Amino acid sequence: MVEKGAIMSDLAGKTCVPCRGGVPPLKGGELESYLKQVEGWSAIDEHHLHKAFKFPDFRQALDFVNRVGSIAEQQGHHPDILLTWGKVEITVWTHAIGGLTESDFIIAAKADQVYRAEAKPA
Repeated sequence: MVEKGAIMSDLAGKTCVPCRGGVPPLKGGELESYLKQVEGWSAIDEHHLHKAFKFPDFRQALDFVNRVGSIAEQQGHHPDILLTWGKVEITVWTHAIGGLTESDFIIAAKADQVYRAEAKPA
């Protein structure tokens, strides 16, 4: 059995693949297997992923947003990011298919990696 941290590292090490549509979104057991690989993320209606990250102040939350934004730009896969004082919420899904793909989980794992490595959580 692979440890959760190792699995997250595997996803975080992957590159997002552009989706042009025509593929089915992840559902059911396949979706659940990916969800187990990203700690603290919720799959809302099998349509999008969501997670809130907490910070001790606005500056650290903003720094996290900038790092995640840079990764999203590099990956060509852009989540919705809400920044408030001491909190960042990330919501992600693949717009071309109106649901979730592996790329959404890759972005989630990369955001988690940034949070663990660089952020100073509240």
